[in-house]
Amino acid sequence: MSYADRDKYGIYQPRSGASSSPGPGPSLMGADTLIGDSVVNGNEEDLGDIKEIMLDMHTGQVAYAVLSFGGFLGIGEKLFAVPWGALHLDTVNERFVLNVDKARLKNAPGFDPGTWPDMSDVNWAKQIHTFYGTDPQQSNIPSMGPSVAMGGVVSGGSPGSASRSGAGNLQSGAGTGSGTGGDLGNIAGGAGNLSGGTTMPGTRGKKNPGDSDI
Repeated sequence: MSYADRDKYGIYQPRSGASSSPGPGPSLMGADTLIGDSVVNGNEEDLGDIKEIMLDMHTGQVAYAVLSFGGFLGIGEKLFAVPWGALHLDTVNERFVLNVDKARLKNAPGFDPGTWPDMSDVNWAKQIHTFYGTDPQQSNIPSMGPSVAMGGVVSGGSPGSASRSGAGNLQSGAGTGSGTGGDLGNIAGGAGNLSGGTTMPGTRGKKNPGDSDI
């Protein structure tokens, strides 16, 4: 099931009138509809599904999506807190994409059901963000759009390293053109352009008499 299938209150139903676009989504999504969404990587490998969404009550932002991986019928499964900004919302297949190799995810910092860590602990958060290549000091906004190609999968590195360049380029694509993904996608697109190394030439003002050429 996708988030559209779990939509109990018509959040994603087309608007009445001339517009055929859905309601708030995908810029604003119902948290309950996202729980249970499948997660894949850029190689189309199944990484599990989302079991919970963790809210930071001090900032009002989503901090982590808790991903379930492994096990059978809930037996032997392991839980992983994934930084919200490490995910990409695939709006065509209505699922999430995580830029991590499946074999590497098995060694990710995780925990068992019933033994949740203190997610407010700074050292724990640093470990999580280091593994997924995200920066806890930056906006924790996921990219979104129709694409699933992540430009490779994370194989290590620190926040801002080259291992995240594929995700940055994807964010750029999600927020360009006609604004695919809504205003939030445009914001993510700006971030993607920066991470991809795109620069905008400066605009030189009108030269006044006597100004040097430096």
